[in-house]
Amino acid sequence: MQNLFSLLSYGANGWGDELLAGTLITIALSLAILPVGLAAGFFIALGKQSNDPLIRSAAGIYTTIFRGVPELLTLFLVYYGAQSGVTAIAHMFGAQVEISPFVAGMVALGLVLSSYASEVFLSAFRGIPHGQYEAATALGLRRGVTMRLVIFPQLVRLALPGLSNLWLNVMKDTALVSVITLNDLLRQTTVAVAATKQPFFFYTVACFIYLVLSMAASVGVWRVYVWSSRGVSHR
Repeated sequence: MQNLFSLLSYGANGWGDELLAGTLITIALSLAILPVGLAAGFFIALGKQSNDPLIRSAAGIYTTIFRGVPELLTLFLVYYGAQSGVTAIAHMFGAQVEISPFVAGMVALGLVLSSYASEVFLSAFRGIPHGQYEAATALGLRRGVTMRLVIFPQLVRLALPGLSNLWLNVMKDTALVSVITLNDLLRQTTVAVAATKQPFFFYTVACFIYLVLSMAASVGVWRVYVWSSRGVSHR
C-alpha cells in the first residue's frame, strides 16, 4: 500500500503534480461553464415568456435540441465543427485560428447547461406571484429595476435547488473533455493508469477528488441559499 501511495508523490517518480494540474483545469472549466450556462439559461427563460411567438418558438427549439442531443456529441460538434468553420473564415483573411479544447468544452457544456437551466428559471418565474410585478409598477419602478430588486432575489431562491443539481452535474460532465485532449483530471488519471498499470488505485483517487469537489460545491451553494433567504420567514 505504501508503494501505491508513493505514486502520488511529486516529481519524476510520482503523479501527484499531474493529478493536481488536472484537478485545477477541471475546477477552472467548471467555473467557466457556470456563468455562461446560467446567463444564457436566464435569457432563454425570458424568451420563453415573450409575447412574440417567434422568440418563444426559437427558445423552445433551442432547449429541445441541446436537451435531446448527448453531451458528448455536442462537444464533438462544437470542437470539430466550429474548428472547421473558424479555420475556413480565418483562411479568407490569411490568418490561422484554432479553438482550444478548453474553450470548446466551455461552450459545448455551457450550451447544455443553459438548456436545462432555462427550464429551472422558467419554473421559478412561474412561482413568483404576479402581484409582485403589479406592486412594483404601483411604486413606479422601471422594468429593469423591478427585475433587479424585486424579481431576481426571489428567482435565485426559488431556482437554487434545481440549479445546485445542475452545478454538480456540470462538475462531473467536465470529465467528457478528456476525449478532446484537454488535460483535465480524468485524462491525467488515464495517462497515469497507462503508465503504472494501476487502474483501480488511480481511478479510486480520481473518484475521491471528484467527491471532494462536489462537497465543496455543495457548501458554496448552501452559502448562496443562505444569502438569498435573508428576510424570508420559514415558519
